[in-house]
Amino acid sequence: MRYYLLAAAISAVVSFALSVLAWRLGTKYRLAPKIRERDVHTNPTPRLGGVAMFAGVVVALLSAWLVFPLIAHVDYFRLVFESPGHVIAILAAAAIIVVIGVIDDLFDLDWMTKLAGQIIAAGLLAWQGVQLVSLPIGGLTIGSSYMSLILTVLAVVLVMNAVNFIDGLDGLVAGVTIIANGVFFIYSFVLASTSEYGYFNLAALITAVLIGACLGFLPLNWHPARLFMGDAGALLTGLLMATSAISVTGNIDPASTDRSTLLPAFLPILLPFAILIVPLLDFGLAVLRRVSAGKSPFSADRKHLHHRLLDMGHSHFHAVLIFYAWTAVVAVSCLLFVFVPAHVVVLFFAVGFVVCAALTLAPLSRRKRVEAAVQSARSGTTAPITAGLTEPQRFDALDERGQRAALAPKPSLDEERTVVTALRNPTGPAPRVPSTPASHAPATPPSRSSGNDSERSSA
Repeated sequence: MRYYLLAAAISAVVSFALSVLAWRLGTKYRLAPKIRERDVHTNPTPRLGGVAMFAGVVVALLSAWLVFPLIAHVDYFRLVFESPGHVIAILAAAAIIVVIGVIDDLFDLDWMTKLAGQIIAAGLLAWQGVQLVSLPIGGLTIGSSYMSLILTVLAVVLVMNAVNFIDGLDGLVAGVTIIANGVFFIYSFVLASTSEYGYFNLAALITAVLIGACLGFLPLNWHPARLFMGDAGALLTGLLMATSAISVTGNIDPASTDRSTLLPAFLPILLPFAILIVPLLDFGLAVLRRVSAGKSPFSADRKHLHHRLLDMGHSHFHAVLIFYAWTAVVAVSCLLFVFVPAHVVVLFFAVGFVVCAALTLAPLSRRKRVEAAVQSARSGTTAPITAGLTEPQRFDALDERGQRAALAPKPSLDEERTVVTALRNPTGPAPRVPSTPASHAPATPPSRSSGNDSERSSA
């Protein structure tokens, strides 16, 4: 265990030191890209954190390979590096992803170019043998080498994009990765202890160095963030998470295990999905939403889960903690199957689900109470209930907009035709639509905007 911790510590130190350097260089030379419409932050922020994380991973893996045997006088990771082609392929694929991510962060590549780079990186992994050979469902073997390669590429690309999709709040991806991979490390470590390979395997080592890289990067990414990991960091995180999961699920046969070895047969296939539940859910909803609207599944929008939490009324900090909580509940629940009876796991998951759901939906209940108080006060049926509310809370934005729409005069048929013609011919002159008469103009209600709201509207 201590050598896993040493690898994680090396990754964390290198990642932190280079994150500070990347932040200073990015600030000095103004390497921060322009703020996009879907972004939550309001100040341009460098997105070079992925480079620092990649350096931490590389240094830690090379240290475990070349330096640890000199320190311990025993090559504990001998079996991990017995096939160096696997490790070299992982580092090469990570380098491809980081280069593409950095170029995208600086110059905004189109989605087809990014997808092509992801497929190349995933194909390199599969070509060098880091691939799904069997599925841990009764020892089911994949039919052919071509099918194995295709499934591996699809799995890696899916996980990379799923992780990248949730990278929208300060500290979100790094924190979720630490929690999820912490759970997965415990599982892979226990799994290795029951196998012929001892306590050292590739999945546990990759997971440890990834946790270290995220720990070193997180201090500069915590809200308000001074540095973002960008697409380079998010795609790198997804690549390594997928690689560690494939290293476990593709090389064991849970049919040969039982409760005496503390490994239920379904856990190897369930846990990788459990630790990725939040990214995969957001990815699935985004693809469904965009395809149903006739758009590309990789087109950007501002309807991700973290955007919805902010729109519900959560603060930036609370939204991140809610993601952490959901990830921990689902991942820990799956891990507990290794150690405790099933009914204890079900109880833990039920309690965690209720608590997380209550925290997630809390702003809606608070909003309903404020709206009911405002409506009751307007009807004159109660005492001044709004006396304890701040000025922005005295009004409901939806109600005010509805009143203004009701009071505004309905445009004539000629005016509607003028607007429709202008929309069909955007290159022509702007239409001249008569303004609303002063006698019909509704009174402007007090503004609901606040610091957080202005930040979200600009994101």
